[in-house]
Amino acid sequence: MCQYFRILSNVLRLVEIILCVLALIIPLFRGRMVNPYGIYCQFVWVFSAAVAVVLLVFEIRALNVLLAACLPDWDDLCCGLTMLCAFMVTAATLIFAIVFGCLSCISSSFCVIFSLAAAVVFLVDSVLRKMKCPKGYLSNLRGILRLTEAVVTCVVLAGSTNYFLGVEKEFRPPAMVWCIVVYVVCFPVTVLIVIVNLCSLLKGFIACIGLNKLELVFNIVAVILYLSALILWPVFGYKHYREYNPPNCDYCRHDDLDVVTVGTVVNLVLYVVDLVFSVLDRKL
Repeated sequence: MCQYFRILSNVLRLVEIILCVLALIIPLFRGRMVNPYGIYCQFVWVFSAAVAVVLLVFEIRALNVLLAACLPDWDDLCCGLTMLCAFMVTAATLIFAIVFGCLSCISSSFCVIFSLAAAVVFLVDSVLRKMKCPKGYLSNLRGILRLTEAVVTCVVLAGSTNYFLGVEKEFRPPAMVWCIVVYVVCFPVTVLIVIVNLCSLLKGFIACIGLNKLELVFNIVAVILYLSALILWPVFGYKHYREYNPPNCDYCRHDDLDVVTVGTVVNLVLYVVDLVFSVLDRKL
């Protein structure tokens, strides 16, 4: 049974790599991508293909044994990264279809098809690996929350960047710049928490301080920061949109404001849920 699962897993990895590469190559024929949404989609396809390649090589060559000291739960890592890729590719597919898709855009249509197929394969692979690894940080709710927070932040940063590309250079209100600072500051800390929970060496090093305590403090700060961003971004962004003349702006669209606002709301909810878990962990 394990042999069949290994063969199927390797086949799925190869298909994931091929589909991500195809989705990446097609837009490249149209020239260099400058749209932040497009750059994000290309990054997702490169990242997902790279993850599939690394995991495939490590599993075929049994190199994961070398990482047993710092990454004891290899199955959890594989499951978590596969779920992350499934989520990211799905988001990239939707973004690319909405931003670049049209009835006459044949190349974009093929790109969306390949990306959607890659998302489905990653999803199937995630389900199979979740069945094999029901326990673990990345493959359970706490890890999924952190990964989701990071992915949503990337989308929010792409939306905010695209918005600022469309407004006049003089429009840089400190309140909206503060929102960007919030997204940029919380993102690396979230990623670092995931890495620490995966790496037993780092986790043991921080154990003297208390990882749960640090997560609790960070979640409180993140909730406060995102709450401020949720108030400031819509107030200044939509006010400027009403006063400015959008028809004279090729890139300044109401959609960018909506993407950032919705993403901020989603991440605020995720950090609140994470904060609740942190408080419960402290009580236990």
